[in-house]
Amino acid sequence: MASRGIVGLFLLSALPLLCLELRRGIPDLVYLKEEEENNEKRQKLVRKKQQEAQSEKASRYIENVLKPHQEMKLRKLEERFYQMTGETWKLSNGHKLGVLGLPEEPPETAEEIVTVALRCPSGSVLRRRFLKSCSSRVLLDWMMKIGYHTSRYSLSTSFPRRPLEVEGGWSLQDTGITMDTVLIVEEKEQSN
Repeated sequence: MASRGIVGLFLLSALPLLCLELRRGIPDLVYLKEEEENNEKRQKLVRKKQQEAQSEKASRYIENVLKPHQEMKLRKLEERFYQMTGETWKLSNGHKLGVLGLPEEPPETAEEIVTVALRCPSGSVLRRRFLKSCSSRVLLDWMMKIGYHTSRYSLSTSFPRRPLEVEGGWSLQDTGITMDTVLIVEEKEQSN
């Protein structure tokens, strides 16, 4: 019991000192809270500056690296397109490709049809069916529609290799195309 009294007396004597320490600590807590808020504000400001710097850096990267790269890629695609389709777009004098009047492609089961394959300078081979009675001009129209203008390209037979005679009133049958045929699209020699 005496020990309880000693402990109680000790606690009672330490109570005023404990209260004084707590009072001193409370302003420290308020000060710490204010300091923490100031640190957060500084960090937000620093983050904002870093983001602005990153944004500026990114925009410079886009301007100096990405845009020229994309433009170069687009130029290469355009060059490849012109290589594949020929120079028709530049030589057509306002004539839009695809507007030419090609006849409807007959079904495979139709009578008196012929399949014509065009071997293009690009290496591709395009096939289409025509009636044998169609005008031979449809071959030139088809050639122009796929991008090979008649001012720069001509048609020739594959074997024996000779220029294809396309007359205004002749039918495919009249020009000698009576069975499935491969025609070659060749670039005309440029005369200076």
